[in-house]
Amino acid sequence: MTEPKFDRLRERLAEVTDLSKAATLLFWDQRVMMPPGGSAARAEALSTLSTLAQERFVAADIGRLLEDLRGIEEGSEYESFESSLIRVTRRDYEKATRVPPDLVGEMSKAAALALSAWGPAKEESNFEALRPHLETHLELKHRYVECFDPPDETYDVLLDNYEPDMKTAEVREIFEQLKQQLVPLVQEIGEAGEVDDSFLRQSFDPESQREFALAILGRFGYTDDEWRLDQTSHPFQATPGYADIRLTSNFRPNDLTSLFATMHEFGHGLYERGVDSTLARTPLGSGVSLGLHESQSRTWENLVGRSRSFWRFFYPRLQESFSDQLRSVDEEQFYRAINRVHPSLIRIDADEVTYNMHIILRFELEQELIEGRLAVKDLPAAWNERMAAYLDVEVPNDAQGVLQDMHWAGGGFGYFPTYSLGNVISLQIWERVNEELGDLDQGFERGEFDSLREWLQEHLYVLGRKFTPQETIERVTGSRIDAKPYVRYLREKLAPQPA
Repeated sequence: MTEPKFDRLRERLAEVTDLSKAATLLFWDQRVMMPPGGSAARAEALSTLSTLAQERFVAADIGRLLEDLRGIEEGSEYESFESSLIRVTRRDYEKATRVPPDLVGEMSKAAALALSAWGPAKEESNFEALRPHLETHLELKHRYVECFDPPDETYDVLLDNYEPDMKTAEVREIFEQLKQQLVPLVQEIGEAGEVDDSFLRQSFDPESQREFALAILGRFGYTDDEWRLDQTSHPFQATPGYADIRLTSNFRPNDLTSLFATMHEFGHGLYERGVDSTLARTPLGSGVSLGLHESQSRTWENLVGRSRSFWRFFYPRLQESFSDQLRSVDEEQFYRAINRVHPSLIRIDADEVTYNMHIILRFELEQELIEGRLAVKDLPAAWNERMAAYLDVEVPNDAQGVLQDMHWAGGGFGYFPTYSLGNVISLQIWERVNEELGDLDQGFERGEFDSLREWLQEHLYVLGRKFTPQETIERVTGSRIDAKPYVRYLREKLAPQPA
């Protein structure tokens, strides 16, 4: 028989989770199905739901329940459901009670309005149309930061929303290691000569791309009764409820990048779907951090989806789907083309090496914005200058530059570093998987991915948020976050081989 106060806490947390999931569904609908004219009403609805969820969560009775349940927390095993739920909820509660519900509602409304403005601004390459929204976001972020004790760096407070307990200085140290290793690697690869990938830039029917993407996902574990895949301008994944996984992709008519974007979003969805069902409708019922989340999207997009063994199975089938475009391109040409290392304009299309420079650029600009060292009006020029310095790429317009991502419009300051952190973590987990399961390539060549999915489910996904991100990484990999496996992987896979 369970403790009545613990049951009451679970009931209250389920209500809060339901409100948050309803907001998630409204966000998904806004990006996928809502007619543009609904943006103002949607912003109000999202603001109301966010405010209600915050009010319900920071209510005094939840604080009293958490206090009354300290005995159960301390008397239970650290990894037990009871101890984990009370411990994680207390951390969330202590953080949330610092932030007025009205401010949460304002931030949600501002994000909805800015996202509605971002699409047309990008289409017209008109940064000025988005600028006032970004200025509003920064003003709100400063009000948010002021709710907390003075941090070591202002950015720490924003980073904590996506990578709990991690400090800006720690991210900076990891990124400096990546810079030191990857900049010379890019140079080495460039000196070895260009790879021809021109055949990837042809006409590829979007509906045929979607059908092929679904064939891949079916092999990975996608089922029609729990998943769906829709078209959107900027791919994302959403989970409005347990066993309700919404993937989106951008099936463009002139390339095949949608296949990799779809695999990327599948990795996010698989993590959410794999959380233990007993954690649903609680604060434990999702991925533990965006860095861990990105480790999974990058695993399925790159470690699986850009591997030779994956395409040994899928490339003949891709040739059948696009015979006019690919019949004269052999498997090795295709493999080299999809792994071509070459500085480019667009982050989501970037190769595995230069991708990280796109993230470091954003990480640095975000800090300058939040610290007031860079004004929003000067952001496009700063962006263009850093693209030239880091990637030797000239930005032709803001649509392909500062407006390419929706994250800042959505208020996601502090989010971008988690992409490269995810790259790093993905290889730590990958090495452990291969130690325990042996060579995965033979299965991939037969189109079999169950052993990988089941290992990740058992060792990572099922945990949800029971432990901190760092505890989770250590449980899964046996070590703290470490960039060396990732750099080693990139060198082994992509560095020019001696003649």
